[in-house]
Amino acid sequence: MPQTIISPATSDLIVKKSRFLGFVSPVTGRAEAQTIVARLRAEHPAAAHVCWALLAGGQSAAVDDGEPGGTAGRPMLDVLRHQDLEGVLAAVVRYYGGIKLGAGGLVRAYTEAVAQALMKVEKVAIVRYTELHCTLPYSMEGMVRRELAAAGATLLEVRHGQRVSLAFRIAQAAAPALAAQLNEAASGQLAWQEC
Repeated sequence: MPQTIISPATSDLIVKKSRFLGFVSPVTGRAEAQTIVARLRAEHPAAAHVCWALLAGGQSAAVDDGEPGGTAGRPMLDVLRHQDLEGVLAAVVRYYGGIKLGAGGLVRAYTEAVAQALMKVEKVAIVRYTELHCTLPYSMEGMVRRELAAAGATLLEVRHGQRVSLAFRIAQAAAPALAAQLNEAASGQLAWQEC
């Protein structure tokens, strides 16, 4: 199940005199990520590289910022994917220490900087919700409300006309089971409507 992080975190890693400052932050998309990266560049003007990776809103990015291709952005993106994270920016600010690390050393350093920052954050599962609408006889309103509450659904709207109209939100994964349960309990007297 995909997860996200609740708050930003940092790490500080020294590898052969180069300093790698890792940053992870929850973000909603590319624009917010680029704003954070621009802020990091402004805060660290003497840094040799500000590399970053993003998984958010169906978008992904892996930016090496002058490091050899595939040695910074892609390894950081792989850490995010391996931990099944979504809505997360990983960035590493590198201060060059004068000793070349080679491709393998760079991959390990960037991976480790992000992994250490991620060890400091609380992760929460991302739950996707769906909204459902139905109509039912007045005599079944109490029973349906109890079923919704028991399933953890959130009642959004109730309208009373010739029939009772309910709109509610529930986790997508739980929606099919709840709909089947309500259909069975209502003995065919429940009508589903398009949202």
